[in-house]
Amino acid sequence: MKAVPGPRDALTDVAGLLVGHHHALDEYATLGSGAATGCTVVRAPGGVTAAVDVRGGGPGTRETDLLDPGNAVRQLNAILLTGGSAYGLAAADGVMRWLEEHGEGIPMDPADPSRVVPIVPGAVIFDLPVGDWHIRPTADFGFLAAEAAAEEFARGSVGAGVGARAGSVKGGVGTASVVLGPGPAEGVTVAALVVANPVGSVFDPRTGLPWAIGTDGPERVGLRTPTAEELARANALPVKGTVLNTTIGVVATDAPLDPMGCRRMAITAHDGLGRAIRPAHSPLDGDTLFALATGRASIPDFPLPPAFPKDLLALDTICTAAALCVERAVLDAVLTATPVADIPSYSSLFPR
Repeated sequence: MKAVPGPRDALTDVAGLLVGHHHALDEYATLGSGAATGCTVVRAPGGVTAAVDVRGGGPGTRETDLLDPGNAVRQLNAILLTGGSAYGLAAADGVMRWLEEHGEGIPMDPADPSRVVPIVPGAVIFDLPVGDWHIRPTADFGFLAAEAAAEEFARGSVGAGVGARAGSVKGGVGTASVVLGPGPAEGVTVAALVVANPVGSVFDPRTGLPWAIGTDGPERVGLRTPTAEELARANALPVKGTVLNTTIGVVATDAPLDPMGCRRMAITAHDGLGRAIRPAHSPLDGDTLFALATGRASIPDFPLPPAFPKDLLALDTICTAAALCVERAVLDAVLTATPVADIPSYSSLFPR
């Protein structure tokens, strides 16, 4: 697969998608006190085709059944990724309020365009022990994140990633994109945004290098081999002590995929988690990936036998790219995260 990063190397390289964060973070936050949580909203003005794939054993989600390809609704207006465990799903109410105020949603009354029902699926991470257990994203968080959504957005310890922990180090929000080269999906953009909060490890205890460099190598992001002293310090960190974790995110393309194609993209994108996190999809995680297709790009016509869908070869390439983008997005989350509540970041342990 020939591909190059998009201009932002971000989810918003898929034209028509916007990302916004809102969080509460106190400088003095600890494990158990202060504010350290937030949410991230992906907005899709006008609606996009979507699907979802849930692989973890302990998911916290909203409206995922709606995205079954066999069900009636075929588009969504926004996705909520949030901290606060199940409490954080309240932030979706604020996203819906923002969308309703701006006329975004399924039109329900031809005589009154203000009568819409916004479709806002969501997924949560478990971050309650980071900061005060009782400070969680509310509907206002979701409203403000939707309001902030733009093509340019921050990554690292922001939004839904503020309270995230990736194994023994700080987790966060990461993103990546590729534009596909010559082949059955030439010119198509594929991208991912991930909130990394797994119970599993994100770096190799033998070398200190992230698992997520497996496809590209450490040189692509300027990583060096850690010293023996740095490795010993990192390996001495306590393992993550919570029974609920979860990595959640969004993969997207501008290809004209139908709901079944989106579903296949979501399924394959989970391969990226398996490359970047060990273990992934555990009984202690609720790993959930949403898949979106804006349909703004076209796919070259490659003739196939009539038994196969016309976009099969393009879909295969797009799925391969989605897994790569998720792998890179996890790496981006780990490398851009900064310490919160005395949780060390990878970059503080292994400075470049």
